[in-house]
Amino acid sequence: MLKEYLTVTSVSGPLVIVEKTKDVKYAELVEVEFSNGEIRRGKVLEISEDKALVQMFEGTMGLDVAGSKVRFLGRVQELGVSPDLLGRIFDGAGRPRDNGPQVIAQKRLDINGNPINPTSRDYPSEFIQTGISCIDGMNPLVRGQKLPIFSGSGLPHSRLAAQIGRQAKVLGKQENFAVVFAAMGITFEEADFFMRDFRNTGAIERSTLFINLANDPAIERISTPRLALTCAEYLAFELDMHVLVILIDMTFYCESLREVSAARKEIPGRRGYPGYLYTDLATLYERAGRIKGKKGSVTLLPVLTMPEDDKTHPIPDLTGYITEGQIILSRELHRKGIYPPVDVLPSLSRLKDKGIGQNKTREDHSDVLNQLFACYAKGKEARELSVILGEAALSDLDRLYLKLADEFETKFVRQSETEDRTIIQTLEIGWKLLRIIPRQELKRIREEYLSKYYSQK
Repeated sequence: MLKEYLTVTSVSGPLVIVEKTKDVKYAELVEVEFSNGEIRRGKVLEISEDKALVQMFEGTMGLDVAGSKVRFLGRVQELGVSPDLLGRIFDGAGRPRDNGPQVIAQKRLDINGNPINPTSRDYPSEFIQTGISCIDGMNPLVRGQKLPIFSGSGLPHSRLAAQIGRQAKVLGKQENFAVVFAAMGITFEEADFFMRDFRNTGAIERSTLFINLANDPAIERISTPRLALTCAEYLAFELDMHVLVILIDMTFYCESLREVSAARKEIPGRRGYPGYLYTDLATLYERAGRIKGKKGSVTLLPVLTMPEDDKTHPIPDLTGYITEGQIILSRELHRKGIYPPVDVLPSLSRLKDKGIGQNKTREDHSDVLNQLFACYAKGKEARELSVILGEAALSDLDRLYLKLADEFETKFVRQSETEDRTIIQTLEIGWKLLRIIPRQELKRIREEYLSKYYSQK
């Protein structure tokens, strides 16, 4: 029989203080019964002598200090896991959102998990094909990598995330591949878009979705990515699957952390975010990777909107320190009507060299990538010069670089939402662009590859 406490002494935002407690543990789950009989859940955030600070998942509106009962459940928040998680849609607290039955759990796992021990990590080395040229060709995603997408308000990061979730696959061997998709603080329209997209394309069969809506409790957002990563770890390290985890939007997650921190009256850090924001994000991101001796892997693609498109804002700034690169979306390309509006030059995949080349993509991939990058950069310089001095001031070679930059954006970067390009198709488009430039100018490509691919039409 659980002991009931009638000693709620104060309420502050999502936090409740319960006094005269005994044997209460950190992160323990709590049930609070309101005076009208409604039951809401929470967890212990802090313990001090005989007091417990409880964080409510569903908010404290309507809580009567005098007539409420508190029960400590003696367990932490857990996710019931089984292979039946695939093909299902859950809310941000792990309850079915698709009108399906509860999952019959084979086991229950603590959602807080642990970051992977660095000594047991295996190095990411296998290419994941997303079917999107500006990612596969220029900033490849490698199995076990953490590669965030930095976006801005109003940019089509939701469509891009859905397309990656739909199209991502491991090349070569027939591997078990799954997608775990977690959305935090999104609108009903966005949630409907994701659910319909995954269902209509059949991608739902190999996916698990966790969706926290904008009108759901903000505090629930702190649990949503942890539920998704716990599900991914089970699929990867116990069922030997290769799992791509997409977390959208991490900015809303960090806003929830700030809300709890303010309610606890903690000393704020940069822009009012808690000083432990870096540590908290690291405990999430570092759960992704490959483990020695395990066949499966967890690859992480967090999506975040940069407030005011500011890369130095604490959320993208700290995310960049923890992860292995970033894909940056460009408002300028979006205004030109280019989808996906990926800005290739400031984007970076630090592990790209480990996942491309012979027997992974194609032997010329690295050289084509480096040469395209250099030519596009020169083309953008020529574009800026032509704006200032006029196109007549450009040399013949500058005009060719300018032509390549324009065609790179319209033919290489631009593709439709339903277009799933293979890496070979991507490289062929790259070679087609490079043929605009005289052969002697392509100094970043080995002669053997120029001989093999440059003259082909």
